[in-house]
Amino acid sequence: MNRSKKLVRTTNDQWVAGVCGGLARYLGVDPTIVRLGFVVLTVLGLGSMILVYLAAWLLMPKDA
Repeated sequence: MNRSKKLVRTTNDQWVAGVCGGLARYLGVDPTIVRLGFVVLTVLGLGSMILVYLAAWLLMPKDA
């Protein structure tokens, strides 16, 4: 059976809303790397990544 990859928020690997965990699973990388990337980009972008995170939280469905 061929399962297509879906971008969903994780419920078992989450700190806040599961966005970074879901993105890491989709990309096939460690969730810590994605979380660190979000933190670095938030600091460098003066907080603009917070809006991206909130949008992803609203738009990404939870995994089943």
